Amino acid sequence: CFHCGLPVAEAGRWRAPVLRAVRLFCCAGCEAVARTIVAGGFEKYYETREQPRAGDGPAQLPAELSPAELYDDSQAQRQFVASLGEHRLSATLILDRIRCAACLWLNEQWLKNLPGLLRVDINYATRRAQIEWDERATRLSRIVEAIRAIGYDAYPFDPQRQGSRDRIERRAALWRLFVAGFGAMQVMMYAIPAYLDDGGTLTPDAAQLMRWASFALTLPVLLFSCRPFFTAAWSDLKLGRIGLDTPIALGIGVGFAASGWATVRASGEVYFDSISMLVFLLLGARYAEMMARQRASRGLDRLARWMPSYALRLNGETVERIPAHTLARGDRVVVPAGEQIPADGVVEQGASSADESLLTGETLPVAKSAGAPVAGGSVNIEQPLVMRVTRAGTETVAAAIVRLVERAAAAKPRLVAGADRFARWLTWVVLAAAAVAVLGWSQVAPEGALWVAVAILVVTC
Repeated sequence: CFHCGLPVAEAGRWRAPVLRAVRLFCCAGCEAVARTIVAGGFEKYYETREQPRAGDGPAQLPAELSPAELYDDSQAQRQFVASLGEHRLSATLILDRIRCAACLWLNEQWLKNLPGLLRVDINYATRRAQIEWDERATRLSRIVEAIRAIGYDAYPFDPQRQGSRDRIERRAALWRLFVAGFGAMQVMMYAIPAYLDDGGTLTPDAAQLMRWASFALTLPVLLFSCRPFFTAAWSDLKLGRIGLDTPIALGIGVGFAASGWATVRASGEVYFDSISMLVFLLLGARYAEMMARQRASRGLDRLARWMPSYALRLNGETVERIPAHTLARGDRVVVPAGEQIPADGVVEQGASSADESLLTGETLPVAKSAGAPVAGGSVNIEQPLVMRVTRAGTETVAAAIVRLVERAAAAKPRLVAGADRFARWLTWVVLAAAAVAVLGWSQVAPEGALWVAVAILVVTC
């Protein structure tokens, strides 16, 4: 199947013209998705995506998925949809069935052409989409159906699903770092005798044996640990651009190839220790960055889960236990001591203090008495309180903070965009410098021209 990679059981039954040729598909779902992508003018997606793997599964038609109309229910929307003004709504969605950056690009470009959609920001690291729409022109179900029409799915952000994906990412990154670190330490053991040799201590046979051992130990580092660098560089090249991973992949690849050639010829310098250590340091820095990003994300998720699930609403003289997201402005709520406050409001009866540290960072309790404002998610410490709700659900201060942080994470600041542009120019300068060095050095010492280019690339990394 041209779309999903599964075997085509009935050849010729489902077909469609894509990329100037008739392509075969495994089912009506894949054919419908492909025709939709081509009709929308996004045929380039098939040129830039990673190849589908067997087992990715065929694209599902909207009828095979849970009804998107469920997301239009007003009670359900109170948990994940926020009002930003008159007729302007906002939500955070997780994109599902994403295989590569081309998939995210396709979703972003596709949604930008959707009538009624005012804004879409997709965070490529977390796969979260911040969307804003005009409820008079479109509905959330239409946005979800538009995503499903091109073979993907979307659902409101769920911290538990995100936590599972983060654990998988951490485990894979830690294994790559371990292999690179182990390889770097072992290769350095074989490199030290060559560094300390004064010309007569190490025999040629022993030196060659250590080179082959270094080659064997660096090979798994190159094939396993370096995969993120080569994958990112190849994806950038397919999209017609040069990224920061391009000189890294070139330096590592060319350095390993040149060192391997020197090992086979038993002459020339080898850089196996430099390559392994470079990969270990780069992966270590990226692992630290990933841990910091996930730690910040967990802090945000903690804030998102801060609101209690239930509230004790006063109905006359009786107290009823209801879901917190069903509270409305004007409801009177009892908050027992030690419980979280379920919404923003004003104290009507009682005197106590509240722990607002997660919202404000202030660790000291704040005194609360009749007429004092209380923030949803803070903890009532001493005595029961009776409060009147002023804002509930996605209208609370805590929910507003979550939305602002999500938008900041998805949007790209002007400084970062400028740094990306500068980095692209810097990459071209590095590659040009290596090429010029090869041309200039080949006039002086042709045998050393390649090594000069390798040294420039490695040092630049």
